[in-house]
Amino acid sequence: MAVHPLPAIRRAPGPKSLPLIGVLPQVRRDPLAFVMQTRAAYGDVVNYRLGPLNSFLISHPDGVRQVLQENVKNYTKDHFSYGMVRWIAGNGLLTSRGDFWLRQRRLAQPAFHRQRIAAMGANMVAATRELADEWQPAAENGQVLDIGSQMMGLTLRIVSDALFGSRVPQAKIVDGAFNELSAQLVDRFRRFNIIPPVLPTAYDRRFRAAISALDGVVYAIIAERRASGEDRGDLLSMLMQTRDEDTGETMNDRQLRDEVLTMLLAGHETTATTLSWVWAMLDQYPDVAARLHAEVDALGDRPVTAEDLPRLAYTRMVIDETTRLYPPVYIFSRKVAEEDQIGGYRIPAGSSVDISPYATHRHPDFWENPEAFDPERFSVERSAARPRFAYFPFSGGPRQCIGNSFALMEAQLILATLAQRYRLRLQPGHTLTPDPLITLRPRGGLPMQVVLRTR
Repeated sequence: MAVHPLPAIRRAPGPKSLPLIGVLPQVRRDPLAFVMQTRAAYGDVVNYRLGPLNSFLISHPDGVRQVLQENVKNYTKDHFSYGMVRWIAGNGLLTSRGDFWLRQRRLAQPAFHRQRIAAMGANMVAATRELADEWQPAAENGQVLDIGSQMMGLTLRIVSDALFGSRVPQAKIVDGAFNELSAQLVDRFRRFNIIPPVLPTAYDRRFRAAISALDGVVYAIIAERRASGEDRGDLLSMLMQTRDEDTGETMNDRQLRDEVLTMLLAGHETTATTLSWVWAMLDQYPDVAARLHAEVDALGDRPVTAEDLPRLAYTRMVIDETTRLYPPVYIFSRKVAEEDQIGGYRIPAGSSVDISPYATHRHPDFWENPEAFDPERFSVERSAARPRFAYFPFSGGPRQCIGNSFALMEAQLILATLAQRYRLRLQPGHTLTPDPLITLRPRGGLPMQVVLRTR
């Protein structure tokens, strides 16, 4: 596929659009069905109107690579969807652009050095073993738990330990605020309500109250740390101490707030969502669960450590296959700065490019029997035969998620630690259905019975 702009040779095909609203009703009704059906019907570059936007769905790995890596400066985050996220996260790494993003990335990068991430493994396991102890009465009584909520609480504990060296105070307030903001962002996006939440309506007041609650928690932590001058060796300490190589400046309170909120949001919800789907898949595929438990049991009864990760290769494959089928970030968008071509189709300046890991991860040209759950797809041999951007749950290129190594280690250690003691059984009659909110959660929660394992 071409990387540089060329004379237009073809106009991309696509579904018919209604006046003014385009395909918005279809997207509102079922965004996952929309991306799957349009890719199947029209190919790897599909053109449609999404409200006022001239949009293109790019599904081929070569096109994804062009947008995220080879011509990345042409596909910017000056997109209204990121503008809405900025209402919450400000100019954190997820939403910032240009030179400011590059500066922030350089400042934050040392905090995610491989050795620092590995050192956090013990805290991840300790928090998980606490949860395992909390599950004991539920296992003895046959109690059903919402595993989605359980995983959210656990990953919030872990990311707050990593960020602050302690648990987030008022964790219920933080969780409730995130839930309110996530629900409103999805609703506002689907209604194309891109007006900032400044009106005196109850709806907008709830949004502002949630932001205020998060700010209160985060700014209090930053103020306490500045007053003490203490270096706890956590991510916040590193972010506060790191200086820009060119200017010698450190991050001010607002920049710290934006990065902390970005890491809290992205660092706990995505991993929790992945783990929720992992537990569901292990229940649906008992042969996979048996092999995973055998791998975990080979470690013995001692606590799992970060040094065990090379011995948990199948556990990692289960996680990778789960994020193939149910990527937490199932679609994202970019704005086109200058005219380009993708796959021989003209991509005009000012248009919007949509990329869906959900659709590309199920592309039949790159995944045999794509709807099947098969962790062996991620063996070294089979992975080597696939294009790099056939699988990109953490995005890719220079804007790839800075916390991907943290998230993958966290998921492996949590899964292995809990699997040492428990199996989880989906409540009979509950149907597994993906719910495309901010992340791709199981609809209606994930009611599961916690069962003690016997070996």
